[in-house]
Order: sequence, then C-alpha cells, then structure tokens
Amino acid sequence: MTQANSDLFTIRRPSVRDRLALGKTLRQKIRRSSLAEFKPTTGRRLAIDILADQSKTRNPDLIPIRHARMRTSPFAFFRGSAALMAQDLSETPSPAIQVQLCGDMHVSNFGFFASSEHRLVFGINDFDETLPGNFDWDLKRLVASAVIASQALGQDAVYAESIVRSIVTSYRKNLDRFSRMHYFDLGRSYIDGDALLAPSIKIAASSRKHLEKLIRKARSNTSIGVLDKFTVLQGNERRIIDKPPLVMHAEKTHHGHSVSDLLDHSLRAYRSSLLSDRLEILNRYRLVDCARQVVGIGSVGLACWVMLMEGVNAGDPLILQYKEVRKSVLAPYFKSARYKTQGARVERGQRLIQGAPDLFLGYGKNFTTDFYIRQLRNMKGGISVGEDGIGVKEFPDYARLFGWSLAQAHARTGDPALLAGYCGRTEQLDDAMVRFAFAYAEQNMADYEQFCKAIGSGQLVAATENF
Repeated sequence: MTQANSDLFTIRRPSVRDRLALGKTLRQKIRRSSLAEFKPTTGRRLAIDILADQSKTRNPDLIPIRHARMRTSPFAFFRGSAALMAQDLSETPSPAIQVQLCGDMHVSNFGFFASSEHRLVFGINDFDETLPGNFDWDLKRLVASAVIASQALGQDAVYAESIVRSIVTSYRKNLDRFSRMHYFDLGRSYIDGDALLAPSIKIAASSRKHLEKLIRKARSNTSIGVLDKFTVLQGNERRIIDKPPLVMHAEKTHHGHSVSDLLDHSLRAYRSSLLSDRLEILNRYRLVDCARQVVGIGSVGLACWVMLMEGVNAGDPLILQYKEVRKSVLAPYFKSARYKTQGARVERGQRLIQGAPDLFLGYGKNFTTDFYIRQLRNMKGGISVGEDGIGVKEFPDYARLFGWSLAQAHARTGDPALLAGYCGRTEQLDDAMVRFAFAYAEQNMADYEQFCKAIGSGQLVAATENF
C-alpha cells in the first residue's frame, strides 16, 4: 500500500454542513436557473444520421423492428434516442457534481427486481448506458420523459408541469434526507414492496391498487413461475418456444459464428466474473437450449440470447439472458476509468446504483462482442405509462416515487450533501426543470416528425408490423 493510499483512511472528512455549504457555492458557477437552457446548436447532428450510424454495426435484419417500435409514438422515439439527447445535453450548462448515471433515464426505466437476498425492491432497472457523469443529465432526461409521457396520456401543460414538479420536489427532499444518513445505512437503504404499501405513504387508492398488482406480478415472475409460458416439454427436456421474429432459435449469429460455440465461449468467460458462492451454484446447471431474443427499443439489433439452464431435472430451471453491450452513449462527453470490458462497466454501474443486484449478474468478452449476463426472470416487473400501465390518476404518485428512486441512486453513488446543497430547499431547481422539460419535449416532437418522414421517404426502413 502506498503512503497516499494509507493516508486516505486517516484524513478527516468534511462535515455534512461543510459539504452542504460547498454545494451551495457551486451555484455561483452554474446557476440553477441556467439548467433550464436548451437551444439546439447549428451543428447539431440529425436524429436520423445518429440512428443510421448505430445501425451500421447492428443486426440488419432487426433494424426495421427497432424503427417500427420508435415510430409508434413520440415517447417510443424518445426511448430509442438516448444518443441524440446525450449530444444535446453536452451543449447545456451542467454543474460538475458527479454520480453514477443511469445514462438512459426515463419514466419506463423503473421497476421491481429481486435483490441477491431475494428481497423485492423498486428502483432503476436499465443500465446499458451507465457511466459516471454530472447528476443533472439523469434528472433532465427523466423530466423530459415525464412531459412526453403526459402528452401521450392526452394531458395538458398544467398536468405535465405538475408531474415534473412532483419528480423534482421528491428528488430534492429525499437528497436532503439521504445527506444526513450514515453511509452504511444509505448503502443498505432500499425501496421495497413493504415500504411502498406502508400506511405512512400517502397515495391514491388507484395507485395503491396498481402497485399491489405490480408487486404480485413481480413476485411470480421467476424462472419457475414462467416456465410453462416460456418453454415446452419435448420428451424429457424443455425447449424455448419460438415466437418469430422476437424469440427464435438459430444456428448462426448474424456475424456467421456458431451460436453454440459463441455461448459456450461466453459462459466460460462469464464464470470468471462471478463470486465463488454464485459460481458454485451456476456450476450445478447445464445449458439445454438457447434462442435469440429481441428486447426493448434502444438495444434492438444488438445480440441478445436467452439461455435455458437446467439443474437436477426439467423442473429446476435457471433462465439467463446474454446481452451485447457497446460503449455508453455518454462516453464521448465524460472521461471515466477504464473497464475490463463494456460488460464490466454495466455490471459495476448496476451494483453501485441498485446496491443489491441480481445474484447471477456478471460479464465477459467473447470473439465478437462485450456482453453481460443476468437472470431473465428474477421477480422483475417493469413500469409502463398508458395502456395497462400508469394512468392519469396514478402518474402523480409514481412521479414522487421516481424522484425518490433517482435521489437514492445519486446519493448512493455521489455525495448526497453536496447534491442537496446545490439543489436546495426552494423551487428554483423545479422551475428550471419545468422549462427545460417542455423545451426538450418540443424538440423531441420535431425530431420524431423528421424520423417518420425519413421512413415514409424510404431513407430509413421500418417493419410494417409493430412487433
């Protein structure tokens, strides 16, 4: 151990009061009101050009599905254009207060998942773009998505503004609370199912009913719980059910490699990333089937494989998901530490943000790509806005929950007192986020219309069906 590293644990740390004060002084460099600013630059790259560049290195057979999904609505387009917004955020004022960013923060990137102790918790659940960066990038993307989602629900500007204010107020108040917690307690602080339904949490009856439904669904969403829906018994072994073009068996990858060779190589590499107790469990399973899967919007076209593992018999399943991962869309704008692979970046970001991630979360590198692996069904439950999801009545309660969850992630991975000091206790940050969110929603609509025109003219290709 070097002298510098040895001294690290003996140096007196600044007090909460000092760090709160330092956060306030940062307002002099980047005023909170300046965070409202958004104006596209003259050299701004077009959305269709960024999407075309991303398509060059993805599976060409799946690109039409990605475009078709993005075409369904301005909100769906927003979900698939994280790279475009990263470009735009790089041109806006931003205080240099770093956290581990989600990188693709929006109202549909929250949900339920099981901790390594099999505890059902609520939080951010998508980390493909995670990277250390300035905290306001996550907050700005979240509030912009809130306005776009409100418009998708057919609501007016007054309603959308109330949703944004609910998010930011919750974010500020929870940061202030987290800034006074012991570090160990903060690191072990989770939003679990019991906390959400506690009598002290004041939410509408419809929201409570919706949460209860999501929690029940998440608890049943396990490898065993979905076995009969996801697989079929053929002879003495289970096989994944094909649902073209979204779930399909294949012998070759789109690069021409054998799928069996690819996954065998990948599992061997993945094993070395697991802790010994996890590895001991994994080694008791064998791979019995695999299939290509199309998931999400932003990641469509990247390799994704579902692997059905089997233990002592066909009734002892473990379903793993392999996902190819590229450099974060934030990478051009934030210098960060080197990672062994891009999968290691995702794994580290998820562990930092969630604090209690998937038991089998790991990563590796094969002869074509960087990847990470996680359980496909691990009491996971996503959040959607609109059909069969969050409605007009429930959105305000969920908005507060989103602000709480994002504050927890940022407090866990950054300095909560510094953040709380900068954000403050007044509505100045809220006002700025409202103005930014509406300005960006307008830009998103213009980009969406341009995107749809490019499909109509044949410049971009989209599937005729909405898969």
